[in-house]
Amino acid sequence: MTTTSVPIVRRVLGLQKAFLAIVLTVLAMALLNLLPATRNDFFSGYNLVESLLKSNSIYVILAMGETVVLVAGGVDLSIGGVMSLAGIIAIQQVNAGTPAPVAIAACLIVGAVVGAVNAFFSVYQRLEPFIVTLGMGIILTGVGQQLTNANPVSSADPAFLNIANFPIFGFLPTLVVVTVLTVAGVYFVLRNTSFGRNCYAIGGDYEVAKYSGIDVLRTKATTYVVSGVTAAIAGVMLSSQLNAGNSIFGDQTALYVVCAVVVGGTSVAGGVGGAIKSLIGIMLLGLATNALVMLKVDSLVLYLTQALTGLIIVSILWLDSYGRKRRREDV
Repeated sequence: MTTTSVPIVRRVLGLQKAFLAIVLTVLAMALLNLLPATRNDFFSGYNLVESLLKSNSIYVILAMGETVVLVAGGVDLSIGGVMSLAGIIAIQQVNAGTPAPVAIAACLIVGAVVGAVNAFFSVYQRLEPFIVTLGMGIILTGVGQQLTNANPVSSADPAFLNIANFPIFGFLPTLVVVTVLTVAGVYFVLRNTSFGRNCYAIGGDYEVAKYSGIDVLRTKATTYVVSGVTAAIAGVMLSSQLNAGNSIFGDQTALYVVCAVVVGGTSVAGGVGGAIKSLIGIMLLGLATNALVMLKVDSLVLYLTQALTGLIIVSILWLDSYGRKRRREDV
């Protein structure tokens, strides 16, 4: 590679992943609007609300809590277990006659407690958060199986469905409204509060943040509590949306969410990212799934596409790592 071409390559690799995700999203939407098989259906109200917004809302809620943790330099792989367990608890409590608000509050407390436990081991005991939270997710899945005898549970109260499915303005499900509020809340906290600024500082350079007077332990621990609470919200909304709770609902969810968040532009190394970037990442992968469904691809093509998606995710992770390496070398 010539000397003059090196800066060009660096500039190309240094493009913001969020911008690339937006471009890919726009191009994909334009392509789907041009293809005869999807031209009349993609921009229909049903597809936009049900297949894109509603079906990806749970992932978006999970991604918001995960974003806060990643920005501060951590990772939380227990969100799938928290989600499935919260949904099970919500349904069982409602079936036992507990008022829905009390049942939801209990689920949020469970999520906060799980987040606090993750924080204790990952932050205060300095154990590897990847292993700690992965193990916690497995434990929660086992608890959910014990509570349900490894069988799905459903609510006996028809009103439970309204928590996520009640149409606001006649067409917008409550789930979508909760998702929008969650995104707005996380965006405001990260961009306009001292807690959010401290998260970026800790993720950017832990030691510098520590010696600048930031309470790094408490701030980083709080991010895990936030992630646990948002995962519990997602669990309640999912169980209401499907009128079912199941211990397997969270399988692979955490890895999917983390990958989508990284695709949107949030760095796994911390200090970079945000709510809007994570939203873009989730919607981009959701758009790809929606396109496959609308195109009615056969199973072989679907498997190959999943492999290609994995390759794209690994490539983006490599670009993220390479970009950070080059920035360190240039300092």
